Amino acid sequence: MKDIRTTAPQPPQELIEPKPQSAAHGEGSVVIAERSQEYSCALDGGLERILEPENVNETIVSAKEADSRAEMTAKPRPSYTKEARRLGIQGFVTLKVLLSASGKVSRVRVVKGLRAGLTENAIRAACRIEFKPAIERGQPVSQWLTAEYVFRLADSSIFGP
Repeated sequence: MKDIRTTAPQPPQELIEPKPQSAAHGEGSVVIAERSQEYSCALDGGLERILEPENVNETIVSAKEADSRAEMTAKPRPSYTKEARRLGIQGFVTLKVLLSASGKVSRVRVVKGLRAGLTENAIRAACRIEFKPAIERGQPVSQWLTAEYVFRLADSSIFGP
């Protein structure tokens, strides 16, 4: 009797989406976003998990406490991943975004995520939010804001992001 071996067919190369590397993890580990975790935006477009508590020197106020609330002026749309499109994944990603007094997105917390790289793409889009900081007593202050991203296959394109 002959020993017959077969190999499973490999998926087409264009369906495999490379996961971004985080510069903070020198060994090239991949950051996968998890619910209730906080992330910062890396300069290279990657994500970095935040382990330390919020900056105690940063004044964070609620919408009720602020004289004027933080105001988003531009909310970039996240891209669909090829894997999520292939698997037919749709839904919402809900994030809490800390809009800092300095005009940068300071932290992003995952409230509700999706698989196949969609949560990570939503975080990257949230990192590019442009806004006017909240004001309290005439000074800019930081404020948490909820950002929701909708992923619908009907809105995605097989030719674009």
